[in-house]
Amino acid sequence: MQQLWGSRFSKKLDESVNDFNSSLSFDKKLCKYDIQGSVAHVLMLKDQKILDEDEALLLVNALNEILLDYEEGKIVFDTAFEDIHTNVEKLLIEKVGDIGKKVHTARSRNDQVALDVRMYLKEETKAIQSLLLELLKTLLDISKQHTETIMPGYTHLQRAQPITFAHHLGAYIEMFKRDFERLSDSYKRINILPLGSGALATTPHNIDRYKTAQYLGFDDVSLNSLDGVSDRDFIIETLSDLSLIMTHLSRFSEELVLWSSFEFKFIELDDGFSTGSSLMPQKKNPDIPELIRGKTGRVYGSLVSLLTTMKALPLAYNKDMQEDKEPLFDAVETVKLCLSILPPMLKTMRINKDKMLSAVKEGFLNATDVADYLVKKGVPFRDAHECAGALVAYAIQQNKTLNELTIDEYKQKSILFEDDIFEEISPQKSVLSRKVTGGPAPDTMKKVIEMNEKWIKNNEQN
Repeated sequence: MQQLWGSRFSKKLDESVNDFNSSLSFDKKLCKYDIQGSVAHVLMLKDQKILDEDEALLLVNALNEILLDYEEGKIVFDTAFEDIHTNVEKLLIEKVGDIGKKVHTARSRNDQVALDVRMYLKEETKAIQSLLLELLKTLLDISKQHTETIMPGYTHLQRAQPITFAHHLGAYIEMFKRDFERLSDSYKRINILPLGSGALATTPHNIDRYKTAQYLGFDDVSLNSLDGVSDRDFIIETLSDLSLIMTHLSRFSEELVLWSSFEFKFIELDDGFSTGSSLMPQKKNPDIPELIRGKTGRVYGSLVSLLTTMKALPLAYNKDMQEDKEPLFDAVETVKLCLSILPPMLKTMRINKDKMLSAVKEGFLNATDVADYLVKKGVPFRDAHECAGALVAYAIQQNKTLNELTIDEYKQKSILFEDDIFEEISPQKSVLSRKVTGGPAPDTMKKVIEMNEKWIKNNEQN
């Protein structure tokens, strides 16, 4: 069997050109989808009387046999043929003879590959969403145990105000929820059938694209054949979604690295998720979050690669688009790997509550509470802020914390201070007082956790 396009040419393709031109080394990943798409295409051709019943039955059975052989690892692809589509068609012709050549009626490899990638992404999007839900459940389970575990909240990586560990984890819960929802939205644009677009101008055959879409579970069909074969927006959008997932994983990983350091000691990663040093026997390294952080750039690179490839391509299909698959496949596998390793690591890490609380008591994290105390007594916030700042400056001079100042020292700055100031500026009271939705108060956090558990349940059912 010659190349599908070989009859036009009088000379055999140079072997080095074939190697350069070939996509088989990576697009063989699409084999399952290529066969499933071909089965649906054949069924539609039968329904439209373009193929007769016997021909269609023979083709469908043969395609399913090829799929079974592929899943059982029995197929050895022929590198003399440049892509997975040619290889599947070659296997089909070997099984059923010339009738196998009819499978390509009313389609092109241009719309075929667009279909295969969309089918791949439909499946992988759902898989990534499942992993996100598992991560979210893990974070919620940890949060439920730590609604009263007080820790410093930071801005500029400087201790700022007391919050809880549950509150801090809650920020990442919101990020990963948005990631899940972005993928759901992208899925709508992935789930559009391009098959039937042909090479660029559809086909004169009386096909029914909506029927093919129905067979394959697509919501709709592309409305312009030029766009159908040349659109890669859905891949770029998915890569953008994956890049944001990695951004959030990287930010979280950065904090895990910091928190597990000797300087913080907020957490300790389990020995099963840590490594050591070949030279320094005392070392316990957070390699897993470091690798997640490092792999983020790899996924960003996939996004930038395809954006750059697509930025100046004329309509319709161009061979440049072959470069869409390797970055996509790599990004998908990288994100899945990172999402898979994080939950078991989080479930086994130890949280050092005492160290977190100790950190809250240093660094004047309750200075804002001093200002709020005065505001409650009618002092304008700017004046209250100035007074609290002056107290901080005085406490630094005296080498004291705000809790260690006497009531007389407080009254030197404002006569409105009373003995209850010391209760008001305790870490526990600071956290308890922030009951506004979105805040760290334990009761507020419990309500938010409950809301998020319902959100997960709803999305698991969809």
